[in-house]
Amino acid sequence: RAMELNAVAVEANKAAFIWGRRAALGLVDAADNPPLQAVPQPLGLEERIAFLTAYQNAKYAAEYADFIQTMRHAVGAEGEDFTQAVIQNLFHLMAYKDEYEVARLHTDSAFLESLKTQFEGDFTLNYHLAPPLFAKRDNQGRLQKRRYGAWMQTAFRLLAGLRGLRGTVFDMFGYTAERSEERALIQEYRAAIQALLPYFAQSTAPQRDTMLTLARLPMQIRGYGHVKARNLATVRAQWKSLTDTLRTLF
Repeated sequence: RAMELNAVAVEANKAAFIWGRRAALGLVDAADNPPLQAVPQPLGLEERIAFLTAYQNAKYAAEYADFIQTMRHAVGAEGEDFTQAVIQNLFHLMAYKDEYEVARLHTDSAFLESLKTQFEGDFTLNYHLAPPLFAKRDNQGRLQKRRYGAWMQTAFRLLAGLRGLRGTVFDMFGYTAERSEERALIQEYRAAIQALLPYFAQSTAPQRDTMLTLARLPMQIRGYGHVKARNLATVRAQWKSLTDTLRTLF
């Protein structure tokens, strides 16, 4: 009843409370799938194109859409799993979260409205960030976060408006090693997928499994800073191994 009186995310809170009680009594196992509204649904192709348009511009989104269309035509209906993997993983690489994207997401009206539904009365926002150009590093060379006040909303709005500079000579953040590598990964992945297309039609089931594994690798590149660098190193080793395997198969 208190949740209903509070009138904030009532159904989600009640569902979480019920499943918590069940877990405490040992009535929940891995087979259960609680129907919580908070679980996001995967984006479709059109939604990803719209996202990349907002992320950068229509030209950037068209590059993604054109590549997917060419790839889908090359592999045909039998390569639908491969197609879906490329749709998801190329998007993951192209929508990397740089300074412009962090700013855009934090000034998104839907995000700001969601905060109002979670907190009542006056509240203050603080942001814990580690900007690569300004943040200090620890004795292991890792960027250290620091707290920034509500004034960052103004800075975020200005920065989000400058996202058209991403990848150009005027992109002040684009010269860092992390950003340069993120842009290079997009081209490397596209080239790797493109190289497989001529062989897809005559490939065997085991060969296609290997191709699919390679196509899904970018989703393992997660996190930021040193965490992302560590994951990327692991993926690159797997990428080389799979590429070497495919060379021997074709």
